[in-house]
Amino acid sequence: MRVDFHTHIIPEYLPDFTEKHGGQRWPTLEKTCACGATIMVSGKNFRDVTDQVWCPKKRIADMDREGVDIQVLSPIPVTFSYWAPSNQALEMAMIQNNFIAETVAEHPTRFVGLGTVPMQDTDVAIQEMKRCIEELHLHGIEIGTNINGKNLDDPYFVPFFQMAEEWNVPLFIHPWETLGKDRMNHHNFMYTVGMPSETALAGASLIWSGVLEKFPKLKICLAHGGGSLPYILPRLDQGWNVWPHLRLTTYPPSYYAKQLYFDSLNYDSMNISYMINRFGHEKILMGSDYPFLLREIDPGKNIDDTIQLTSDERADLLGKNTLRFLNINLKRSTEYVSSLQSRE
Repeated sequence: MRVDFHTHIIPEYLPDFTEKHGGQRWPTLEKTCACGATIMVSGKNFRDVTDQVWCPKKRIADMDREGVDIQVLSPIPVTFSYWAPSNQALEMAMIQNNFIAETVAEHPTRFVGLGTVPMQDTDVAIQEMKRCIEELHLHGIEIGTNINGKNLDDPYFVPFFQMAEEWNVPLFIHPWETLGKDRMNHHNFMYTVGMPSETALAGASLIWSGVLEKFPKLKICLAHGGGSLPYILPRLDQGWNVWPHLRLTTYPPSYYAKQLYFDSLNYDSMNISYMINRFGHEKILMGSDYPFLLREIDPGKNIDDTIQLTSDERADLLGKNTLRFLNINLKRSTEYVSSLQSRE
């Protein structure tokens, strides 16, 4: 059973919010051919995409070829639109959440969905999170690493994390609007350096501020293997040790980092081994970043190449950990296997 936790999807026909609401930062999807499009932001090409990013049948064909049983669908972070008025951002979020829920409903054995919420308004975000879970039957929420420059430890977001813990809603934290953007214009460093650094800052903020101490049952998964966070934890601990006047937690950062989950997208089996040793194999979820260029092909390759794993550990990393994280009864995997066998 292979469950790809980290994949992205967008509706094929995304409304033009620039025309509807004004402003230039709304993402639009402009078709270039029957099987391709460009995501445009502020009149510029943000990213070229193929029909893999909106077509469930194309995704399923890729999944069958690459041995993936289930994909977890989440929005593309450029659509978060935290900069917009919350009512407009909510409209953008609802379009995507409804689309993801419909895609899952059409292919319930192949897809699981995560929603998105307008984090610039905590009250609205909480209400949409509730709708995602209770009405749309999505299994978690994807949020960005910062909201309009505010780190996730800002007191404004505490009620959101409180309700996510109370309702047992898993959160997938994905980098966007990365720090140091003005220094990363060349070499696509925004993706290879900026995003890992941005994710480390988000994780460190949640740890150092005491958010994770305050909400010990909060389920959070950091994208891209946690970025650089796993590798700077000893430095964070050293800072905690030598600056007692800055401490906001009972224990050093590495203690709380063990509450976090991480996808496996770090491209190196040595890094997988390091993360297993530091956090435990049960905290690693297989994720590929399908369908983008930086994705891992085939999904789970790093885990396959990690030779010291037992068969049970490998099964957990490739799928069971994700199902547990998303509060999906493992019976679902048995039902899926049975459905495959019935087709044969």
